[in-house]
Amino acid sequence: MRDLVVILTALNLEYDAVRRKLTNPRVHLHKRGTRFEIGDLPGAAGRVALALTGKGNQAAGVLAERAVDEFSPAALLFVGVAGALWDTTQLGDVVMATHVYAYHGGTSEDDGLKARPRTWEADHGLLQLASYLGRSGWTGEISPGVTTPKVHFGPIAAGEIVQNSRISHEAVWIRNHYNDALAIEMEGAGVAQAGHLSGSPVAIVRGISDRADGTKNTDDDGSWQPRAAANAATFAIRLAEELLNQQGEISMDEDNPRANYVVNSSAGTTGIQAGGNVSGSNVWIGAQSHTPSTDLVAELSALRDQLTRERSAGTIDDETYEAAQTELDIARKALAEKTPEGNSKFVLALKRLRGLVADVASVMTQIATLITAVKGLS
Repeated sequence: MRDLVVILTALNLEYDAVRRKLTNPRVHLHKRGTRFEIGDLPGAAGRVALALTGKGNQAAGVLAERAVDEFSPAALLFVGVAGALWDTTQLGDVVMATHVYAYHGGTSEDDGLKARPRTWEADHGLLQLASYLGRSGWTGEISPGVTTPKVHFGPIAAGEIVQNSRISHEAVWIRNHYNDALAIEMEGAGVAQAGHLSGSPVAIVRGISDRADGTKNTDDDGSWQPRAAANAATFAIRLAEELLNQQGEISMDEDNPRANYVVNSSAGTTGIQAGGNVSGSNVWIGAQSHTPSTDLVAELSALRDQLTRERSAGTIDDETYEAAQTELDIARKALAEKTPEGNSKFVLALKRLRGLVADVASVMTQIATLITAVKGLS
C-alpha cells in the first residue's frame, strides 16, 4: 500500500514510543496471530502498521516478511535503541543505517575466528530522504530543556548477543572487523534480509541508549533508554510522513499527467491554459479548470450504500467493510475542507479503499468515477 509504512520494534518501550505518535490506532490481527495496530500519521495522509517482534534477528526477520506480505507497504522501518560502538555518537543521538552487518558470520580456524559477514545496503531513496530530514530539522517534538539530538548515518552491526563490554574477546573482535560501525543491536540483519527478499525498502533507525561498555542495566541506562527510544521514534515518524507525502505527490502526478501548473506573473493579470483560455493573475498549463458535474457528496453516499449491499450479499466480509467505512469517513471529511490539500486526502482515501475492494467490480467503477471527478477540481 503506497499510503502505509510498517514500523517494527523489539521492545515494548520502543513500541510505546512509536504508538504515542499515532492517532486513532486500531487493531489488525494477522491470521497467524501477529497483532498489528494501524494508526494515522499526524503530518501525512497515510498510516503506520505497528508491531512488536521481540528480540533477535530471526524473530524480527520472520515478522518483517509477514508484515510485507500482509500490507505491501511503501517502506519497512525497524525502530528502537542500540549501543554505541564509538564515542562519536552521544547518548540520545539517532543512527540510521547506511548498511547493516550481520557480524556473526565467520569460520573458526586454528589461528582464530575469521569474519565472513553478510551486508545489506540501505535503500537509496530512503537514505536520500533521511539525509534531507537530518539537514532540514526533525526534532520539533523533542522535550524542551533536553539536549537536541543529532542524526548520524553509518553502518550498524547486528548480531545475536547483548554486547555490554569494550574489553571482552567479542567486543575487541567486533571493533577490529567492523570498525566503521556506529552502533550495535540484535534485529537489523533479520529485517534487512526480509526487505531484500521481498523487495521492500528498509530503514533501520536506532536511538543510542548506552555505549555497549558495561553500563547497560544501570540507572543511567534506565534513564537514557526512554529518551533514545523517543528520539528514534520521532525521526522515524518524520521519515514516514515525508515518504508518504512524497509518494502521494508522485501518485497524483502519475494519475493526472496533465495537472494544472501555476506560474505567478509580476506583469499584471495573465493566464494561459492548454486549451487556450486566458484569465487571472496566474499562468495555468494543463487541463482546463472546471467544476465536475459529479455530485461528490451524493456519489460518496451511493458508494457507501453499494458497500452495504455487497456486505449483505457476502461479497465483502465484515472486517473489510469496517475498514472501507473508515476510508469513506476520511474522504467525506477531506471533501468538506474544500481545499487542494483536502482533495489530495480525498483521493488517497479512495485509493486505500480501492485496495480493499479490488475484486468488487461495481464498487471499483464508482471509486474510479469519484477519483476522476475530484481531480477535475481546480
